[in-house]
Amino acid sequence: MTDRKEEERRLTGEIVERMRALARLRAEDAQEPFVPGKTPVRYAGRVYGEAEMANLAEASAEFWLTAGRWHRRLETELADWYGVKHARLVNSGSSANLLAVAALTSHLLGDRKLVPGDEVITVAAGFPTTVAPMIQHGLVPVFIDVDIATCNADVSQLEAARSPRTRAVMMAHTLGNPFDLAAVKAFCDRHDLWLVEDNCDAAGSTFRGPKTGTFGHLATLSFYPPHHMTTGEGGAVLTSDGQLLRVVESLRDWGRDCWCQSGVDNTCGKRFGWQLGELPSGYDHKYVYSHLGYNLKMTDLQAAVGVAQLARLDGFAADRRKNWAYYREALEDLKDVLVLPEPTPGSDPSWFGFLVSVRPGAPITRDDLVRELEGQKIQTRMVFAGNLVRQPTMTELAKQAKAAGRALPYRALGSLERTDVVMNNSLWVGVYPGLTEAMRSHVAVTFRKAFGKAA
Repeated sequence: MTDRKEEERRLTGEIVERMRALARLRAEDAQEPFVPGKTPVRYAGRVYGEAEMANLAEASAEFWLTAGRWHRRLETELADWYGVKHARLVNSGSSANLLAVAALTSHLLGDRKLVPGDEVITVAAGFPTTVAPMIQHGLVPVFIDVDIATCNADVSQLEAARSPRTRAVMMAHTLGNPFDLAAVKAFCDRHDLWLVEDNCDAAGSTFRGPKTGTFGHLATLSFYPPHHMTTGEGGAVLTSDGQLLRVVESLRDWGRDCWCQSGVDNTCGKRFGWQLGELPSGYDHKYVYSHLGYNLKMTDLQAAVGVAQLARLDGFAADRRKNWAYYREALEDLKDVLVLPEPTPGSDPSWFGFLVSVRPGAPITRDDLVRELEGQKIQTRMVFAGNLVRQPTMTELAKQAKAAGRALPYRALGSLERTDVVMNNSLWVGVYPGLTEAMRSHVAVTFRKAFGKAA
């Protein structure tokens, strides 16, 4: 047996070293010269190297596949990196948002649980899966307007948006720029509201010192390839609340009442000693379900990649800040035609993208600018859904509600005028660590030429 184990270790070592060699070869291929207008300048992408490939090979050779040692390690290291008590991995940032909202509806929260008809204050200028779980659970999103330079919530509208049914606030830190956490948290504390931070775009951003993702009762992360770190598909939920942790774990793992790790039995010491619900006394606790849950776990192969990515996350954030600062300086004299991005006071954003809005009266429109940039192989993106209430899914829900004589599935404070400005006039380009100096220069030159400015 010893000889076989030694042979396994030797073969695994060979596989890992070959994967390292493959990573080095790919890194050499990536050094091809940049040709402006022909080589794509992507808005985002995976950045990886030997460590990610080696970890993936080692995890593959172990063939555990589902949640295992890499999974547990990444959860521990994520919690430590953020400075929270608990991190629980899931299969996407959207699943993280789903779990965060669903957790707040748990019977374990007693009188603080959310019930259908309760309201959650948020913004419409964002990604749909921040809001979708609210509607899916019978909750009512209440949309407030945004500031154009940050695309974050106008916190002066919070009090006006509140009603007797308001029970929570859930917002994203748009493009890595923190929303005004001081104002939002004070509002939540004043009215005893839950706070959920969608931190999917903001890994490494800080507000008055602490990292974003640590202010709310719950926070969500995404590890999709465009994000600050990647596991391919993947995400996580952060919390320092032990009761919320129990709910999140249950909902993530089929709704089970048992808290044993995958592959482990009888952590509680009385696996066959429980009497819950109307089940017979002693029914196997591994098959007792206290929630209507899901299976949203991440695989060990993905987690192995995430362990290597997390070790590089500080460097990735530094590169994003550097690239954002380059654009902010290079485009400073376009302020007469563009609304340039501004960090939230007191924050140090780990930027997801560089946001601009074309001012009314500028010589070209946002769509003209998009065509100029895309024509030069520079990828652009809108601010996600623009205005969610204008999206087909929401207009169809509104139409169905009106036809049935029901209330709209959402509430909006005012006309969301500035959200519409973002929808019509704003775009962003990438600041991810894969950009080179030549790429950044090409982007800046193209912006300037589009508005008739010298390169």
